Amino acid sequence: MNDPETLTIDLDGWEGPLDVLLTLARSQKVDLKAISILALVDQYLQFVEQARAIKLELAADYLVMAAWLAYLKSGLLLPRDPEIEPSPEELALRLQLRLERLNAMREAGARLIARDRVGRDVFSRGAPEGLRTQRKAVWQAEIYDLIAAYGVITARTRPVMHVVAQRAVMTLEAALERVSRLLGVTVEWAVIEHFLPESATGAFRKSALASSFVAALELARQGKVELRQKSPFAPLYLRAPA
Repeated sequence: MNDPETLTIDLDGWEGPLDVLLTLARSQKVDLKAISILALVDQYLQFVEQARAIKLELAADYLVMAAWLAYLKSGLLLPRDPEIEPSPEELALRLQLRLERLNAMREAGARLIARDRVGRDVFSRGAPEGLRTQRKAVWQAEIYDLIAAYGVITARTRPVMHVVAQRAVMTLEAALERVSRLLGVTVEWAVIEHFLPESATGAFRKSALASSFVAALELARQGKVELRQKSPFAPLYLRAPA
């Protein structure tokens, strides 16, 4: 029984597959002069009509083989041109090698498609569930650590009381009143220490000097006093405007 995917030809002098005929013709083991190209074409067309419903690519391969077979026969019938390179035999050999390579690639592709598929034929390994970890805290503390932690907590929550120590100071209002009053009886330039209370000593004298200096600046801004200082950090002099 003939294979429907194999082109088997029946010609005068040959009966069998076309690819075998092409191989024997290349090795000059078959007399191509006795083969009818017309009969070959008729049988090829009949095969194409049958292979159209199977695989059209098989008909294309056999078409190439039949064309090369006709080319080889034409090379035998016609005078050979020595300048034509390569020869028909060498071209036929190249064709045979390419067809064998094409067939090998098709078989490899078929084997790849027929391999087992993940999820259908074979299955991946399941993900491990893992181990549950239980942690227990073990506290270690000395008596000093407990007392120090208690002190930090109580100091954070203890109400804060801010007590301002009573100090002898001269307010700005008192300094303004004293400087304004003394300017009324002072005509010439007088150093700022002249406007301090005579009993001012220690911290109270520093406070009185600072308040008197601010009072002098305020009175100078209002135009009620004139200021003079010969150099930086030199004594500051005051007098009433002329």
